[in-house]
Amino acid sequence: MTAKPAAGSEAFPPHRLVLGLRVDATDYAAAARLITDWAASDHHGLVCAANVHMCMLAHDDRDFRELLNQALLVVPDGMPLVWMLRRLGLPQQQRVYGPDLVWHVLARAADDGLAVCQLGGTTEMLDRLAAVYLMRLPHLRIAYAHAPPFRDLSPAEDAAVVGGIAEAGVRILLVGLGCPKQERWMHAHRDQIAAVMLGVGAAFPFHAGLVRQAPPWLQRLGLEWLFRLLAEPRRLWWRYASSNPRFILHALAQLCARRRRGGPHATAG
Repeated sequence: MTAKPAAGSEAFPPHRLVLGLRVDATDYAAAARLITDWAASDHHGLVCAANVHMCMLAHDDRDFRELLNQALLVVPDGMPLVWMLRRLGLPQQQRVYGPDLVWHVLARAADDGLAVCQLGGTTEMLDRLAAVYLMRLPHLRIAYAHAPPFRDLSPAEDAAVVGGIAEAGVRILLVGLGCPKQERWMHAHRDQIAAVMLGVGAAFPFHAGLVRQAPPWLQRLGLEWLFRLLAEPRRLWWRYASSNPRFILHALAQLCARRRRGGPHATAG
């Protein structure tokens, strides 16, 4: 089952299902506006940036797919998802790249005086991030930051983190724990944390200058995965080998099925 969240916004974007995953048709400005408006109005939940890896995890795991489909917003982070949205009746759709979306959200948060939090990475990384963010956005309110250990938190540790976020008055929580851990964490805490939680994936190491980003021209061609694979082959080879070919096959099957049905705006996955 796929349902748009009742977020109190009449301008909520249309969506399509890509292999069963709800992906919303939006852009940087509209997505950042929705996120900060929700944050300012005490609306809470999760926002996800979907790429091929996330899409295939959702395809393989029904529970994970339903978790994502309950998110406030799912933006098309990967070019293959953008291409699918265009073929599914949204020809003007552009990429909403997660690391760039973070900058748009932080800029609006700074203008609106919304407190933000960084969760994930290491203490050193979070210190570097704060310096980078405040250099560009000196009025940004970074109210809380936490680098969790590389293990599951105990109930007491988890409660301390939730309490710290609440005490700091955080309205936008950037969560950089990696997919799918960060999405599962946000979903599990959606009723405990009164903030909009944005899964940022690799944005933290990118913004901190610890990992190089693919050149824009490679990103436009949908080849960012190749750049990242060459940079981190031991860590990423299995992700791309297990996800990319299967995504192509399933996406072609969905488009062929849509063509047979003859519906110009079919959304079924």
